[in-house]
Amino acid sequence: MTGQAIRVLLVDDQALFRAGVRMLLGSQPDLEVVGEAGDGAEAVAVAERERPDLILMDLRMPRMDGVEATRRILAEADAAARPAPRVIALTTFDFDEAARRALDAGASGFLLKDADPEFLLAAVRQVHAGSAVIAPSATRELLERFGRAEASDAGDSAAAAATEPRGFAALTEREREIFLLAARGLSNAEIARQEFVSEATVKTHVSRILAKLELRDRVQLVVYAFENRLV
Repeated sequence: MTGQAIRVLLVDDQALFRAGVRMLLGSQPDLEVVGEAGDGAEAVAVAERERPDLILMDLRMPRMDGVEATRRILAEADAAARPAPRVIALTTFDFDEAARRALDAGASGFLLKDADPEFLLAAVRQVHAGSAVIAPSATRELLERFGRAEASDAGDSAAAAATEPRGFAALTEREREIFLLAARGLSNAEIARQEFVSEATVKTHVSRILAKLELRDRVQLVVYAFENRLV
């Protein structure tokens, strides 16, 4: 193997679960577990000491939950002007309020705790490379959840529907096409095949879309699309 191993911090209040994930990650030559934590407060301390590249963060833990731990870890890295670790939230539900809050706090995606081992490994590598992941089964849940969202002011609902969301008007026609495909969960390769362009071209479009919409990554793009009922 060439290059440096991806340094991972495991955060979960169940020691048995941590042991299983540690064994899985430890079987890979390009992954290294550099620390463990059983709650959010401990995770903040271990992250400060070990400076991992990526954190697998359980959301429901005693003392401090994974959402608050994610927020603090990323804020501390930002305040110190050092690279922040990427965070993958772990949840037992397809998409709940905790997962939503974790994404808002800066997580690069979330996975179910019973995810297939190969998918977990791929997600770790993908997120470390700068992409984002969402549990495959969560796309439908996202649609249903945002589709059920109640308007805070029913009298303004028609006007709100007629108004394009923030930044969307700045997208070109092609960028809107790419946006909608990405929002439906298609990868760059799948979009490239469907649009008959190169993956590099798709990547460029996605980068421009994120910049125009002031979004951090593809996870935020998906949430933005569902929140604004664009898909």
